[in-house]
Amino acid sequence: MRFLQADYLFPLHSPPIKKGVLQVDKFGFIIGLYTPDQLSNIKIEYFPGIICPGFINSHCHLELSHMHNYIAKDTGLINFIKKIKERNSFSSSEIQDAIRKSENQMIKNGIVGVGDICNTLDTLKLKSKSKLRYYNFIEVFEVFKNKVDFTLSQAIKIRDTFKSYDLSANITPHSTYSVLPELMKKIYSIQEGVNSVLSIHNQETKEENQLFKFKKGGLFRWLSSINASKDIWENYSCSKEKIEKTDTIRHLLVHNTFSVKNDLMDVYYCTCPKANLYIENKLPNYSIFNIEKLCIGTDSLASNDSLSILEELLVVQNNSDFDLNSLLKIACRNGAECLGFENLGTFKIGKNPGVNLITNIDKMKITSKSFIKVIA
Repeated sequence: MRFLQADYLFPLHSPPIKKGVLQVDKFGFIIGLYTPDQLSNIKIEYFPGIICPGFINSHCHLELSHMHNYIAKDTGLINFIKKIKERNSFSSSEIQDAIRKSENQMIKNGIVGVGDICNTLDTLKLKSKSKLRYYNFIEVFEVFKNKVDFTLSQAIKIRDTFKSYDLSANITPHSTYSVLPELMKKIYSIQEGVNSVLSIHNQETKEENQLFKFKKGGLFRWLSSINASKDIWENYSCSKEKIEKTDTIRHLLVHNTFSVKNDLMDVYYCTCPKANLYIENKLPNYSIFNIEKLCIGTDSLASNDSLSILEELLVVQNNSDFDLNSLLKIACRNGAECLGFENLGTFKIGKNPGVNLITNIDKMKITSKSFIKVIA
């Protein structure tokens, strides 16, 4: 049994507690939360800084870790996607070594849960033995009508293989511009149970808005050049028209770099600020989002120089008016709720969410010198 105290304790299901004390058992389960005057004659471990639950990396591509430093910054999304197609020009050992190192980096950086995009089984071996909680999004792309059934069948095989290792897995469309309406409907039709989540790349580039609204722009030209089916964009004026409204499926729309308030729906949104700067050199307008449904991710090392939620939070803080409690909700609670990680995200009694210490906080602000340490 341990009693952990810091300058502030952030439970995230209740207000912050000044000099709060967190009681955990030897396995990290939450036993109690206390104000300093509620305890006496107890051995308390004091840490300067703040204590919060473990972070949720709501959007990652772990299997792309081997492409770190492979793609130049500020290339724009279309050129970035073209370079990603070179992902198979690496050896299996290079890919597996990079995956292992990236997971270790996430663990060191206080991440306990991950919404991970998968196009292959490359991460399966590691995840089958991992102490991190993963929701595996089996991502599909298909712009040609004659390949819809084959593409979906391959995705189902990958999903079922993940599930055979008792890992959460679900088939999801990559984006509204890279999946035919027919395939989108089939994906919705095979969703299973109340814990179904779809993670969809959304409005990551202005070209996506131009494609649907004006039928022009770089994305329109690229899809046309490869003879993609016009059904993808022809009968739609915006991305959200292709997303079904349902009470049984949670949606996580990712990036939203070029979203405006009128684009938003009552779903979860995820920002990956460092990746947005890396690819398009642009950030979302954070003032438009509902703080209760905004999550945060790192994207992949193909579009980032680290897998650190704390570094992502610093970017958001410096480009928004969110206070520290709101930022930590984005980093912990909201992602856990969206991905169905019931045991993570807050310090509610009975949960085992991990315990992060963040030091070098200045007047309740994250700084470039802030440091993360896992203490339980």
